[in-house]
Amino acid sequence: MKLTVTVITYNESAHIAAALDSVAWADEIIVVDSGSSDGTAEIARANATRVIIRGWPGYSEQKNFAADEASHDWVLSMDADERVTPRLAAEIRAVLRQTPEARGYRVRRVSHYLGRWIRSTDWFPDYQLRLYDRRAGRWNGLAIHESFQLREGRPSVLAGELEHYAYRDISHHLAKIDAYTTLIADGWSREGRRTNFATVLGQPIFAFLRNYILRAGFKDGTHGLIISILNSYYVFLKLAKLWERQRRSEPRP
Repeated sequence: MKLTVTVITYNESAHIAAALDSVAWADEIIVVDSGSSDGTAEIARANATRVIIRGWPGYSEQKNFAADEASHDWVLSMDADERVTPRLAAEIRAVLRQTPEARGYRVRRVSHYLGRWIRSTDWFPDYQLRLYDRRAGRWNGLAIHESFQLREGRPSVLAGELEHYAYRDISHHLAKIDAYTTLIADGWSREGRRTNFATVLGQPIFAFLRNYILRAGFKDGTHGLIISILNSYYVFLKLAKLWERQRRSEPRP
């Protein structure tokens, strides 16, 4: 079976060439760019089968659009800051040489952070359903942390890893936390979710303990400590922003 790789991008000139090079073996590569100003689309044209320029409708809708544009039903969805390892590439090709046993496959993602690979905290193993038959489901519509949802059956799991270069440095990490927590808090507010003092205080503490102790962040030394603290901050900030939004909506005396 033939495979289309889809990548959605916006100002990813630092990553896009390496990402596409890691899937150069695919039958088709489609890049959907949201109007980058840093030359991402031009770099992608040298490596992709097709580059489509399209305004930003949200993560899920853009990924569904990219899958719909594919020439083949089997799709590997990846982000520009990810790389398919040779082992994962060989495994995907082996799966598609015959009729796949499942309609979708989860991949273990490992993140590179501050100069080392992180194999602890909530970051690992970070399983993502990325290889799928597009006829079997859709991306779920979430504003962030979107995922592909199979309509039937259960996904299988691949052994190879997807490498993730999410953050350049701590400042970049903090900027992403601020942006992502805003999207989450806005979504929760629209859904009518609420929070309180105990949740805003307690959940970040539990998040730190889960990351640093239960999920062995301490094994990654200072890296694990920083990630555990920032993951806890992430939890705190999305809850604090939700509290801020519910306070705005409450009637004033």
